[in-house]
Amino acid sequence: MKKRYVNLILAMAGASVLVLGSVPAMAKTDETKTESGEEAETSEEKDTDAAKADTLEDGVYTAEFDTDSSMFHVNEANDKKGELTVKDGKMTIHVSLVSKKIVNLFAGTAEDAQKDGAEIIEPTTDTVKYSDGYTEEVYGFDIPVPAIGEEFNVAILGEKGKWYDHKVSVKNPVKTSDDKKSEGKKPEELKLEDGTYEMDVTLTGGSGRASVESPAKVEIKDKEATATIIWSSPNYDYMIVDGEKYEPVNKDGNSTFEIPVTVFDAEMEVTADTVAMSTPHEIEYTLNFDSSSMKKEEK
Repeated sequence: MKKRYVNLILAMAGASVLVLGSVPAMAKTDETKTESGEEAETSEEKDTDAAKADTLEDGVYTAEFDTDSSMFHVNEANDKKGELTVKDGKMTIHVSLVSKKIVNLFAGTAEDAQKDGAEIIEPTTDTVKYSDGYTEEVYGFDIPVPAIGEEFNVAILGEKGKWYDHKVSVKNPVKTSDDKKSEGKKPEELKLEDGTYEMDVTLTGGSGRASVESPAKVEIKDKEATATIIWSSPNYDYMIVDGEKYEPVNKDGNSTFEIPVTVFDAEMEVTADTVAMSTPHEIEYTLNFDSSSMKKEEK
């Protein structure tokens, strides 16, 4: 009888050891599964965010333009936003600033901006309209955007000739739907008298380094409009508008063209060929002629 009890006690003790020994192993297995699951989820989230930033389809967007400075930011009339253009995977944002005190920009650091061959971004002259109806001319810039939601370097040049480093980022792009985009006005719709006018013009597209003089002269004759476009470079040898090729009208100085204006207050697509690179390149741009800024020249 005693032998039977001894065997029973030994059997129960052995079972307890087996059960207790298995608990840490089970906990470890569950812990491993949890960690691997979290890692997989985190990795998937990162991949999704990266994909979202890298897969903007070609088109025009409104996007937030954030900076690290209270002196360098988007004009309040534009609600901290700029116009982001995506073309063939390259992104450029046009922002209107608060004044004309920032005279140049550079996509990079202040140190690199001062090196030989640095590609400086020239300003455009933009007209902003405030909530009270007041309008003002300020400088705007077309800035290359390397990625959405990530900080990148931009250097600015002030009126005193000193470069300053800044960090900026572009966030929350919202595509402009086709039905909300202005179709603009044809020259005949403006019902203008024949004569010479001046009006603000905005250039977008390309690398963001080129600009055109604004305001531009626009000649109205028999309900047709012809604009004189003066580039910030002498390196453009022709332009194409509606399939027609136009040669420069000057031989010296920055490239100057006389081209038809097919639409006002909307993006007019043009192509310009530059010989500044190792081989000539045709680059697509848009011009927007602001009819609200139009002033007739007095004879």
